Amino acid sequence: MKTDTQLQQDVLAELKWEPSVNATHIGVEVKDGVVTLAGHVDSYAEKWHAERASQRVSGVKALAVEIDVALAGSSTRTDGDIARSAEQVLQWVSFLPPGSVKVLVEGGWITLSGDVDWEYQRQAATNAVRYLMGVTGVSDQIGIKAKVSLDTVKSEIEAALKRRAKTDAQNIGVEVRGNDVTLTGSVHSWSERELATLSAWSAPGVQNVWDKMTVAY
Repeated sequence: MKTDTQLQQDVLAELKWEPSVNATHIGVEVKDGVVTLAGHVDSYAEKWHAERASQRVSGVKALAVEIDVALAGSSTRTDGDIARSAEQVLQWVSFLPPGSVKVLVEGGWITLSGDVDWEYQRQAATNAVRYLMGVTGVSDQIGIKAKVSLDTVKSEIEAALKRRAKTDAQNIGVEVRGNDVTLTGSVHSWSERELATLSAWSAPGVQNVWDKMTVAY
């Protein structure tokens, strides 16, 4: 078990190791395994990568993000410009059916809505707009259409967890209600936790995945 001081040092080191993040602009505080990131970054993409880098560190129980996106003058764009860019880039994403995702921009913050068939399509949409210049944040409100019965989803998810999460699969509980999947139990790392949620999202017809798992180091 890492001390808070060790965990803070590891998170700082991981932020410095991540090439897309300027670690000198980010402060790290740790209390009881809960990491708080604070500071200012030049883009939403940098903020997102800082979050991801921190989650990779073993021992992080939870993450609080208090990072502001402070755009430089050359990066500032009007909401209209951002909306047009977002619509154009979404048209070039081969995974997305035309017109399936709608774009709303307010104060540089992009909100995506609409419906798609699969979770990977929803991820493709958010990935496409995350790196646009002038973006201060992205809200994903895209729904997933239910197109098949979920009678067999539980067994499919459990089989996928055994293939991907290996030893932790037996510690993960899967509950299916309608089109919602709830994952419970414990895993040994954030990567195992992410594998479990990705396995659940890969099942056809799943609209929501509720992650109630804990990370036990």
